[in-house]
Amino acid sequence: MSKNLADYRRNYSKGELLEGSISKDPFFQFKTWFEEMEAAKFSSEVNAMGVSSIGLDGFPKNRIVLLKEYTEEGFIFYTNYGSEKAQALVENSNTCLSFFWPELERQVIIKGVAEKSSEEKAHTYFNSRPRESQLGAWASHQSSEIASREVLDKTLRELTLEFQGKPVPKPDFWGGFLVKPISFEFWQGRPNRLHDRILYTKVGKNWSFKRLAP
Repeated sequence: MSKNLADYRRNYSKGELLEGSISKDPFFQFKTWFEEMEAAKFSSEVNAMGVSSIGLDGFPKNRIVLLKEYTEEGFIFYTNYGSEKAQALVENSNTCLSFFWPELERQVIIKGVAEKSSEEKAHTYFNSRPRESQLGAWASHQSSEIASREVLDKTLRELTLEFQGKPVPKPDFWGGFLVKPISFEFWQGRPNRLHDRILYTKVGKNWSFKRLAP
């Protein structure tokens, strides 16, 4: 089976990324781009991001998760701590986050170090989730093998009855990861594949940036 994709091409022309108009603070630059994407009201999930890790088998793996908070300290997402990605990040905390916003022809790539976020934050976020999502966190032992879809649905029904009329507590095996950045790359599509790429790197407590060839 083969398919030639040579004719899949487009010319990028929706923006530019110039040194004279960007922030010296990559967190502020990210906030600006994120809010511009939100304001554009496209149908895609603006907080969808790729999380890369090196698995226990030695292979890199990327998956899409939802960013739930960003601060001057870093980027937070939530997961089952028994999942493949969580175990990989505990073993090797070096990770890479990536955001792809095709509607504005932009990418952001963030290298960083992951650590478990506070239990307080995890409880606060878990309590804000829809009840169905809370029950789902209990029902799924993420990344483990299950016999069938029916097993999962049966477990959810049983948990729904078990917690009927009661608050759903946060599982001990569920929580957040905070990714503390060491570099940011902002990518803006430009005509003729001569894209703008600005790389921020951390030097002590400060940030510097430079332009990369496309």
